[in-house]
Amino acid sequence: MAKQKLKTNKSAAKRFKKTGSGGFKHRQSHRNHILTKKPNKRMRHLRHMKQIKPSDEATIRQMLAAVKS
Repeated sequence: MAKQKLKTNKSAAKRFKKTGSGGFKHRQSHRNHILTKKPNKRMRHLRHMKQIKPSDEATIRQMLAAVKS
């Protein structure tokens, strides 16, 4: 009997990217709407991707088990 393939959680695959060192990064929140009242400095700091917290990494790794890159 053949072993079943792992399925990738597609919503997680769209939100998280794997880094070269094997970690995961994600886009920061608070950048979608009501942007006029937020200071330019805050928006500038929210621009960059953030590293996933170590406590969440096991969950993300399981959801993206079938992702190669």
